Amino acid sequence: MKTNYPNRQSIRLKGYDYSQPGRYFITLCTQNRECLFGDIQNGKLILTDAGEMVNHWYYELENKFPDIKCHAMVVMPNHFHCIIEIVGETGRHAGLPRRVRPEMGAVIQWFKTMTTNEYIRGVKNGKFPRFDRRVWQRNYWEHIVRNENEYMRISQYIIDNPQKWVNDKLNNGDGNVVLETQSPYNEEPWMI
Repeated sequence: MKTNYPNRQSIRLKGYDYSQPGRYFITLCTQNRECLFGDIQNGKLILTDAGEMVNHWYYELENKFPDIKCHAMVVMPNHFHCIIEIVGETGRHAGLPRRVRPEMGAVIQWFKTMTTNEYIRGVKNGKFPRFDRRVWQRNYWEHIVRNENEYMRISQYIIDNPQKWVNDKLNNGDGNVVLETQSPYNEEPWMI
C-alpha cells in the first residue's frame, strides 16, 4: 500500500552517540514561526510572559537531568537557541551505581513537553495567545560543538541574536552567520 507521507530523513549525525559528554548547540522553532515569546524593539528583546516561561524551563533542565549543564541561551520571538552540555562519567565510582547520561533527544523532548504543557495552561487562563496545533515544530536543529573556538563563537552568536533580528532567517531576513563551515558535518550551512 503506497502512502503519500513525506519521507522524513534524520538530521542527526549518523552513528553518533548523543548521550556522550560534549556541548550541543540547539535551535527550536515555534510552529509556523509564530511569534509567541516576545518582540524585538530597537535591538532589545522584550519577552512576553510566555517567553519568560520558556526561559524558566531551560534552567529547570539541570534539575531534571543532573548530568547536563545549561550554557548560553536566548528566547527569541519565534525560536530558541541554547548550548547544552552533557557532563559526567559512566561506570561505578566510590560504590555508587552506574548513572546513565541523558540522550540529547530526551532532554529536548522533556523541555518541549514542559513548555508546551505550561503554554496550554497559559492559554486556558487567558495569559498567552492561542497557537496552531503545536507550540514547537516537530524537530529541532542541533550542532555538536567541536572545540573551544566554536563554543565561544556560538555563545557570542546567541548573545547577539536579538540585535541581529532584522537579518535573521527566522524573521524572513537574509540570515546571520554563526560561523564558517570547517568540515562537512551533516552538510550544515551554518546559517540560521
